[in-house]
Amino acid sequence: PYYVQPNQDLFVPATLYSTEPNPMLFTDTCVVSPNPHDFTTVASDLVRRGCVRNPTCGNYYSPGKRIVRFKFRGPIYPRVCLQCRILACDRYYYSSQHYQGYMTRGKRSTAD
Repeated sequence: PYYVQPNQDLFVPATLYSTEPNPMLFTDTCVVSPNPHDFTTVASDLVRRGCVRNPTCGNYYSPGKRIVRFKFRGPIYPRVCLQCRILACDRYYYSSQHYQGYMTRGKRSTAD
């Protein structure tokens, strides 16, 4: 758990240590709770299936594709526990979940 003051910003980094040549990390789901054993009844979503669900949550530029960083404002309870699912994909594997469901897609013609 992190111990925080109400409305304090928390910065969260995740790093992949791997020998894979073309990794890309992204946050799939991240949930915050005051209880490390209960991430359902007293929890709130920060990110769910790649979409930000909390207005205080934001992504930060990462210097490499092996790092993902984001921040959020701490809730009103003094202890914050995180449960996150960070996915790693090959950056050139365009059939991956990352490209299929979570990447921002360009505009398409209505004829497509």
